[in-house]
Amino acid sequence: MAHFTRQEVLKSGEVAPEYRKAFEARPLDIQGADFFETRAKRAEHLQKLRHLYPIPGPIPDQVTETMHEVPTRDGSTIRARLYQPVKSPPEGGSPLVLMFHEGGWSMGDLTDEDLNCRMFARDLGCVCVNLEYRLAPEFKFPIGVNDCWDALVWATTNAASLGATPTRGLIVGGASAGGNIAAVLALHSRDTGFSPPITGQYLCVPALLPHDKVPARFTNLYTSRTDSISDPVLGKLDVSPIMQIYAPDADSPLWDPFNHAQGHKSVGKAFFQVGGLDPLRDEAVLYDRVLREAGVLTRFELYGGYGHMFWTNYPELKRSTEFVRDTLQGVRWLLEG
Repeated sequence: MAHFTRQEVLKSGEVAPEYRKAFEARPLDIQGADFFETRAKRAEHLQKLRHLYPIPGPIPDQVTETMHEVPTRDGSTIRARLYQPVKSPPEGGSPLVLMFHEGGWSMGDLTDEDLNCRMFARDLGCVCVNLEYRLAPEFKFPIGVNDCWDALVWATTNAASLGATPTRGLIVGGASAGGNIAAVLALHSRDTGFSPPITGQYLCVPALLPHDKVPARFTNLYTSRTDSISDPVLGKLDVSPIMQIYAPDADSPLWDPFNHAQGHKSVGKAFFQVGGLDPLRDEAVLYDRVLREAGVLTRFELYGGYGHMFWTNYPELKRSTEFVRDTLQGVRWLLEG
């Protein structure tokens, strides 16, 4: 099971003492009077913590950042932040990385992936596109995921002017909802014969398997959605509010990458980072399994005792620093070969 035994996966659901101490001392409090106030409080909460991140702000002597307007299929535009390494690109050119932020398809912005994009540009020589796709409920499914695909087309079409060489490596990635989008785009890229092909997908605490679409052979292994109730971020997960806000089509391949009608063969290799307390844990474990069954290379990091987005909400923890280090190593692995 994802390079771990089932017993090890279940053991990872026991709260780590350091983590319990942190979230009991500073409980997550972003609930507002309505959805839009909650969205604003979430952004304010994270902004107050970013000075504790390994890269707390712009590093202009090492990474150049510029803003761009990306055209969408419906005649609108969305914002993207481009990160380019100041130093010369690695031999063969700079790989291209597109990152899609978390937030339940309804919250979040460019600041959520600043750290990763700066790190990938500085330490791996990548050109990164950090996308601000349109959010539900103002823009319901599939507008957000279509925005991300349109940005992929824009970035690869304009790769030369952006300083990127996507044939050196083309990575899509994101956390939570962003991980869902990355997995969806990796499959859509393969299905459509997109060129250059997506060579790697970074799936961080991803949402990959709807609770009402679990294949029969996996029902006994899909328990974290109901049993993982100690996660201080997601708690006892109730997805119904998110489903009402985002309103996905249950049968669309742009929503459910796990049950993809054309299977998972020949999709780009995948790097997972998953929290043991996370209610989304088991769908990542199972997605890793079906990818490997299809012959896809994977790498899986499991953080026993830690939960959903723990490194952003409690960045002062040693384990959070290690998580960011592992992110860099995992994306470096995606670019190998």
